[in-house]
Amino acid sequence: MISIQSKLEDELVSLIPLQESDFEKLYEVASDPLIWEQHPSWDRYKKEVFQDFFKGAMDSKGGYLILEKETGEIIGSSRYYEYDAAEKSIAIGYTFIARKFWGGKYNSAIKKLMIDHAFTFADQVIFHVGMNNIRSQKAVLKLGAVKTGVKDNSYIYNLQQQPH
Repeated sequence: MISIQSKLEDELVSLIPLQESDFEKLYEVASDPLIWEQHPSWDRYKKEVFQDFFKGAMDSKGGYLILEKETGEIIGSSRYYEYDAAEKSIAIGYTFIARKFWGGKYNSAIKKLMIDHAFTFADQVIFHVGMNNIRSQKAVLKLGAVKTGVKDNSYIYNLQQQPH
């Protein structure tokens, strides 16, 4: 089995494998209700709801704690999930970042690191985005992903690795 959860970093952010001990620090970021207002799980800012989210991240063995590299401040989290070796595909999602990091370069830096790493073992990256999550829909389109379907009240976007 390949290791999908490697430390990833550039000059802006560090993505480090999520640990059980990160829960409280990450929940401090996730407890902002405005982060989740367009999300199908709009109440994820509640601790008991976030606990399920965090458990899913840990169980995925692809979860990341995201830090602003210069200060070490926790920005948020993202994860790989649904790796399919036969199809050479993997999903990236469950991403959230603190509002002070919205609208800038952070989300694209995070996704670029994750996409570049994913393309070392997969040919296709999949994003599932809630139908009402306009911010995330715009963000995945900026990455070059293409809407390819609908599943469980989410749009499905695909990004194919380009031939070298």
